Amino acid sequence: MARGAAIRARLLARAVPMADAIAALLFPFAEVVVHDLSSQTIAHIANNLSRRELGDASALDDLAHSASESVIGPYEKQNWDGGRMRSVSVIVRDDGSAPIGVVCINLNVAVFEQARATLDLFVTGARIVPQPAQLFRDDWQERINTFLHRWLSDRQLTLTGLSRERKRELITALEHDGAFRGRSAANYVASVLGIGRATVFNYLKEVRAS
Repeated sequence: MARGAAIRARLLARAVPMADAIAALLFPFAEVVVHDLSSQTIAHIANNLSRRELGDASALDDLAHSASESVIGPYEKQNWDGGRMRSVSVIVRDDGSAPIGVVCINLNVAVFEQARATLDLFVTGARIVPQPAQLFRDDWQERINTFLHRWLSDRQLTLTGLSRERKRELITALEHDGAFRGRSAANYVASVLGIGRATVFNYLKEVRAS
């Protein structure tokens, strides 16, 4: 009996470095707990988020006899502070495939939910008002941006993937739309397209001469 317990303890100890590695990789958001099914107690905790202690009861009595899967989850549970945890459990077996332990990886998803809520609030802009007509009436830069990205979207193109001919075509379309009436518009378009200002003027000269 003592020999069997020693073997189980040795096999279960192999899970400890894995638990530490996972906790280190996902630090500080994940806790990894190793449960000893023979004693139904916690044998190891890496990055303790649940405020449990070594030797605490595992409460996994049914699992020792009924575990047929090697991986259980992901499933959700609630932490001591009310935050949501997403967990997955891995069954540790002996050489005869009998369950001897469980490695539980508990990910604190509450922090990600809080971050998402903060980003949603920032992006949606609760206090955003319509652009003041007088202030933005002559905003040629925004009009160029709007036209340019609509033009790219209609053709399923990306700005970084434009060929020289496509850039010429875009500059022609911008000229027909009146985009170059704004002062410094040619400089801006040259910068956005990654070409020289002289190239933009040459294209415009060709368009205006035709």
